[in-house]
Amino acid sequence: QVQLVESGGGLVQPGDSLRLSCAASEGTFSTYAMGWFRQALGKEREFVATINWSGGSSNIADSVRGRFTISRDNAKATVYLQMNSLKPEDTAVYYCAAAPSGYRSMRREEYEYWGRGTQVTVSS
Repeated sequence: QVQLVESGGGLVQPGDSLRLSCAASEGTFSTYAMGWFRQALGKEREFVATINWSGGSSNIADSVRGRFTISRDNAKATVYLQMNSLKPEDTAVYYCAAAPSGYRSMRREEYEYWGRGTQVTVSS
């Protein structure tokens, strides 16, 4: 059982940056692909970013490409989401998730373990 704990969310103004972190409890973190998803109020959870087990391959949603980047540090069992040039439409609860396959994926169904989420609010 992998436990994931997100941190780094908060209230920021448009144009600001935030870095989200997701720490894993499991020692086999380095074998999992990791993903970030978000869910705005009243909307379905949507894909944001994914990275494979080694960190050598990643994918970013079109809506945030060029502003968000995903990275991981297997030694620290942590995955990061760097968010720049934040917009009000980025407001959501952000979740990290782990996929045992090790392969990056945009599909929620591929992810077996989920964190509880961290709120990001972008407002002036």
